[in-house]
Amino acid sequence: MSHILLINPNTSSATTQMMVEIARAWFAQAMAAPPAVVGATVSRGAPMIIDEDDLAVAAEAMCDADMLRLAGGADGVIVGAFGDPGIEALRAQLSVPVVGIGEASMHAAAAGRRRFGIATTTPRLAASISASVRRQGLDELFTGTRFTEGDPRALGGAPQQQEDLLAGAVDTCIRADGAQAVIIGGGPLGEAARALGQRFPIPVIGPVPAACAAMSRALRYCPAA
Repeated sequence: MSHILLINPNTSSATTQMMVEIARAWFAQAMAAPPAVVGATVSRGAPMIIDEDDLAVAAEAMCDADMLRLAGGADGVIVGAFGDPGIEALRAQLSVPVVGIGEASMHAAAAGRRRFGIATTTPRLAASISASVRRQGLDELFTGTRFTEGDPRALGGAPQQQEDLLAGAVDTCIRADGAQAVIIGGGPLGEAARALGQRFPIPVIGPVPAACAAMSRALRYCPAA
């Protein structure tokens, strides 16, 4: 059986498992014969990437020898952090598709030339997020990023509060910025993204499902009838 390796650039194994479960659910629903999804967690860095320094360490950890060995045995690799740390280095060293949850969610949100915004919890990554949008060539469709207040890591331990604050950020993206789709910007925010998708009349994009869809296209899996 083919398998997809989902690498979490955050050091939290609980976050890895949460993203793997979301990915498995997506493939199970979309595919007649879904691939196995296997998780891996980087051995060094931060439990949740919240600033540029965390992102830089994560990019290095993604290309450690052990991680490259695991990735080399997979049919495809998903980079499970919104900043897609280490993605270009992985692509340079691997012969399989490598999909980032950040890039995938941006292209999903911009489908049909929709104007899209991003709602997330990490204001110290504002410049990095804007740079990522530019790298994808989506500047003209981007309505901006709205951030929650409070410490991102503390919010991670209060899921209902996190979801409610993100809901406020999504609402601002829609009402103030004119977004026609909103991305929940972060791998650790995967559960919140699933819940928020039920609360708004426009698409609320979860980065992990977006990456799974991109991977399915890259590997040309056949969806279930």
